Amino acid sequence: MKKTLAILAAGIGSRFGGGIKQLEPVGPGGEIIIDYSIHDAIKAGFNKIVFIIRKSIQDDFEEMIGGRIRKLCDSLNVETAYAFQEIENVPCPVPEGRTKPWGTGQAVLACKGIINEPFAVINADDYYGKNGFKKAAGQLEKGTYAMIGYILGNTLSDNGGVTRGICRLNDSGALIGIDETKDIVKAGDKAMAGEREIDIHSLASMNFWCLPASFIDELDKGFPEFLKNMNNPLKDEYLLPTIVDGLIKRGEKVDVLPTDDKWFGVTYKEDKPVVVDSFKRLYAQGEYDIDLYSDIIK
Repeated sequence: MKKTLAILAAGIGSRFGGGIKQLEPVGPGGEIIIDYSIHDAIKAGFNKIVFIIRKSIQDDFEEMIGGRIRKLCDSLNVETAYAFQEIENVPCPVPEGRTKPWGTGQAVLACKGIINEPFAVINADDYYGKNGFKKAAGQLEKGTYAMIGYILGNTLSDNGGVTRGICRLNDSGALIGIDETKDIVKAGDKAMAGEREIDIHSLASMNFWCLPASFIDELDKGFPEFLKNMNNPLKDEYLLPTIVDGLIKRGEKVDVLPTDDKWFGVTYKEDKPVVVDSFKRLYAQGEYDIDLYSDIIK
């Protein structure tokens, strides 16, 4: 069956130190974080990759990764495609002064007509680990809603506070809500948000979703309603967690698939050395070959 991975890369372009953060090399051969996600996805059984970008960055993206990934995927019979998220792609005039796109929900909606099968969604600038992709590939065979859940302690930074979506589950392990919690810091073997301790073993959402093909129709129906009910037309966003929460409230079941993989990503320039060191450890542990794709090229 077709197993599709949609990669949210339209936000690429936030520059630090003269470079584009999501395209910064972090591996020993100049690999970027997306390389590891694509490697792990293909190895887990994904056979279609959709890059969601803006047309304004297509040339840079092609030069850095798109072109070489397409050649790799062609050799492995893995389909590749682009979807374009643009601020003006809305069923109404763009509000004067609006400069940012409409969020992750609109990004996935850009895949209408490109994705017609169950699919997974990830961020371009996050490292998710191998196990999450294995679980996602299995979930796509069911064609139902799920979220890959990361142990909170495996997502925290040594460099300061982070915002995480802490998951609330029912007795059967299904998702019933996500509580966005800001400024979570490590405090020894604990996690703290201000004066409040948060269970460091709780599951957090890192925007790794498994979705049925019908979800894109849900986005298409819900987007005009979102636009009509915006509080701040210059800043409000159509976001996947909010959309999924609405589905849960309507009775949709969303499974949570826990993984003990460690998550990391490049948010600030200062994060890069930590991420580079993290990949060095993964290579030292034998998780990846120096020639990254050598174990999946037939």
